Amino acid sequence: MTTSPALAGLRVLDLTRLLPGPVATLRLAELGADVLKIEPPGEGDYARTMLQTDAERQSGMPSAFYRIVNRGKRTMTLDLKTDDGRATLIDLARHADVLVESFRPSVMARLGIGYDVLREANPKLVYCAVTGFGSDGPFADKAGHDLNYIAYAGVLHQLAARDGTPIAPNFQLADLLGGALSAVTEMLAALWHVARGGDGRRLDVSMTHAVHAHNVMAHVALARGDDASTCAGGGLLNGGVPCYDVYRTLDDRFVAVGALELKFWQALCRALGHEEWAARHWSLGQAIGGADAKQLSAEVAACFRERTRDEWTALLEPLDCCVAPVLTPAEAAAHPLFAALKREA
Repeated sequence: MTTSPALAGLRVLDLTRLLPGPVATLRLAELGADVLKIEPPGEGDYARTMLQTDAERQSGMPSAFYRIVNRGKRTMTLDLKTDDGRATLIDLARHADVLVESFRPSVMARLGIGYDVLREANPKLVYCAVTGFGSDGPFADKAGHDLNYIAYAGVLHQLAARDGTPIAPNFQLADLLGGALSAVTEMLAALWHVARGGDGRRLDVSMTHAVHAHNVMAHVALARGDDASTCAGGGLLNGGVPCYDVYRTLDDRFVAVGALELKFWQALCRALGHEEWAARHWSLGQAIGGADAKQLSAEVAACFRERTRDEWTALLEPLDCCVAPVLTPAEAAAHPLFAALKREA
């Protein structure tokens, strides 16, 4: 039995650029929505040339970055600084279900096509603004990018080496979790409201506020008065216990041990040939981030240095004890988990 995509027939206008907004509308397109990406004349979305290779530039092809986050969308060029461009957008909004934009908060209103104008044309329109710091407040008009947002949100402080130095992650947490995913969630909720007979609404998705809200384990630590557990090596989920950490192997690769529950830790200890370690677990009273945890982590690290990553994977993966190889992006793309999905596409 073939079922139609869940969002088939949903009409989306995408005025966004770069990463958060385009990924949000990409997810809608993947669910069957008809997404029309609207770009300004000239350069268009900056992502067209960002990370563009020489070969792409010479052939006139937009960058892989642009192609990946905008696949499955229709595109059109529209100059919103002109009367004709604004009139066209308003007409498109009359027949749309969703409009997503990621300008600074005052831009759409200053152009004469803000939410009030579009709502008058289509009271059922769900209007989603993806912003860095929210549409009002002292930082509303402040420029920023992912690294800035996670810094303000208290997240970057936790993405640190053992010496406490924060790292610049190559995974855009605020853009993708705080921006794209939060926008999709709020848009679907608003569309449910409209489907039940309600009016459209304006959504304000602040990437900084959303990623701060998702920083759950830090909120737990603060509620317990345990600020130390938000630092690298101090908490249950960031290196404070030997059963949940990353270890270097003989070939200078890595394995990720996620044996958080006692049964998984016991199975791992048996496989490593160290059943005596099984009773040294946080659930049995081992102090998280304490002296015994640190000592045992060193012993486990020495054990993992005895074999290569792939040798450990071959031994431990079949045992279902929550140990995974740390794959490069290229290795992940070729892994059966994802290669199968590519064959089905």
